Amino acid sequence: MAISALLADQASKALALANAASFEKGITVFPGFDLTLLRNEGVTFGFLPNVPWWALAMLALGIVFFLILLMIKAKKTSEVVALGVVIGGALGNIVDRVRFGGVTDFLDFYLGTAHWPAFNFADVFVVCGVGTLLWIEMFKKAKS
Repeated sequence: MAISALLADQASKALALANAASFEKGITVFPGFDLTLLRNEGVTFGFLPNVPWWALAMLALGIVFFLILLMIKAKKTSEVVALGVVIGGALGNIVDRVRFGGVTDFLDFYLGTAHWPAFNFADVFVVCGVGTLLWIEMFKKAKS
């Protein structure tokens, strides 16, 4: 699952970069959603913009190794899949940091003038994987 998430993320970013001229101006997909190419040199939502790319990549790699250990110990297939999706998403953003010094973002959702920070499919994989892990954990506690 991690490799699938990583490949899907990198393919979508390659497509965005191949169409950089169009994306920089923004392509409206539908009202409230544009494709807009940005480079995020910080972490989530642009926090920590002054931390060197290599430090952020090393931190993320440390987290990935921890998640791999959790995945090895996981007993349920759903946990393994969720952890794999998180790992693949994290690796997708690590690859960007190593290649470009920042993460390629291009999904831009908004309502009027209020914009959610732009993001990419790696971010979607991380959020969905973490959400799934939380869901699994909630059901574990409900059954006890």
